[in-house]
Amino acid sequence: MQQHTSPSSKRAAFLVPLLIVMSLMFFWNMSRNINDILIPHLKRACRLTDFQSSLVQSAFFGAYFLMALPAGIFIHRRGYKAGMVTGLLIAAAGAALFFPAAEIRYYPLFLGALFIMAAGFTFLEVTATPYISRLGDPAEASSRLSLSAAVGSVGATVAPYIGSLLLLHKEDIPEAAIQQYTPEQLQAFLTAEANLVKLPYVSLALLFFAMAVLLIFIKLPRIREEEGTGRYTFKDILNYRHLLLGVGAVFCYVGAEVGIVSFLIRYAQSLQIPGLTQQKAALFISLFMGLVLTGRLGGAYILKKIAAPRMLVISAGGAFLLVTVALLAGGYGSLFLLALIGLLTSVMYPVIFTLSIDGLGRHTKTASSLLIMGIVGGALVPPAMGYVSDQAGIRWSFIFPALCYLYVLFFAVKGYRIRIRK
Repeated sequence: MQQHTSPSSKRAAFLVPLLIVMSLMFFWNMSRNINDILIPHLKRACRLTDFQSSLVQSAFFGAYFLMALPAGIFIHRRGYKAGMVTGLLIAAAGAALFFPAAEIRYYPLFLGALFIMAAGFTFLEVTATPYISRLGDPAEASSRLSLSAAVGSVGATVAPYIGSLLLLHKEDIPEAAIQQYTPEQLQAFLTAEANLVKLPYVSLALLFFAMAVLLIFIKLPRIREEEGTGRYTFKDILNYRHLLLGVGAVFCYVGAEVGIVSFLIRYAQSLQIPGLTQQKAALFISLFMGLVLTGRLGGAYILKKIAAPRMLVISAGGAFLLVTVALLAGGYGSLFLLALIGLLTSVMYPVIFTLSIDGLGRHTKTASSLLIMGIVGGALVPPAMGYVSDQAGIRWSFIFPALCYLYVLFFAVKGYRIRIRK
């Protein structure tokens, strides 16, 4: 006699796996956004230029670019659970490397640790979205994805605040004072600065390892992938002009956002506002990410009322204006304007993604991987900003986010229109 499972019992069976994946999204988003605090911290601890310190993001997002396709292949062959466990173990190894990096205060080892950590997060990210979308009623997939994105955004919002408490000082130590240290005092100071990363990153390593072990013993629902139909080559999708322009839009969106939050503390310092320490300036990054969370929570409703291309025009055009006005305004006003960009960028990625894969049919999965690789903008825009900052000043470096938003605006006005090269 065949037994039928009720919808309520199915929901109960899916609840624990859903909560597990959402908790992973919280922690990897939190870990990723501590980078914005790690940049000014390592700049001081390792005596770096703005360009050198920006390589934190290059190591991190470079791993996403290089590992997205290998992670997808691994998960396709071994399954979602194996992908999550592998991602957690790799991320744990990367976080653990912060201990020896701090011991010898060797910046390249910090970058290697970040690369390995981000490689693990790539496995988790490539796994999470399709797994959540298939974990239950297909009609409710979008709501599950929206909720999980919101959980991830909460992690991204609290990360700068937590990171600032652990890695930054209540009162800034002026560079002029550091220059007066004797060699012995300077060595002791820099060693103490480097050692500050040990507690948070070793804790993360232990957390990721424990979650990996826990996942091994938890039974997760097996999800069957639908097989694609027909034969085609990767070259076929390169004929879709709007997809290629969409990859550029993802590059610019991610590059601009990462660039802004990476240098927000550095920019705040340049304003020389009395009483504004690095720790207090970090609150503007939390405000930025909090507005991203707010925008994502309201985005589903707003996009039902406003057409996606028009919404992207409003977001990209508004972000460009905010960057421009912020740099002309100066003072606290400019910091609030830069933070407000978070609200406008919150809906950019899903809109760009949706417009870019429109009309691709059987090519959609491959196109999705190509779009994910576009996040390499987060690895390349911050170093460009750092170089300009070293040469001409931090204010001029923000021309790169402004140009990035101009390109997204072009995509929203014209680039998204479907054109197939013959």
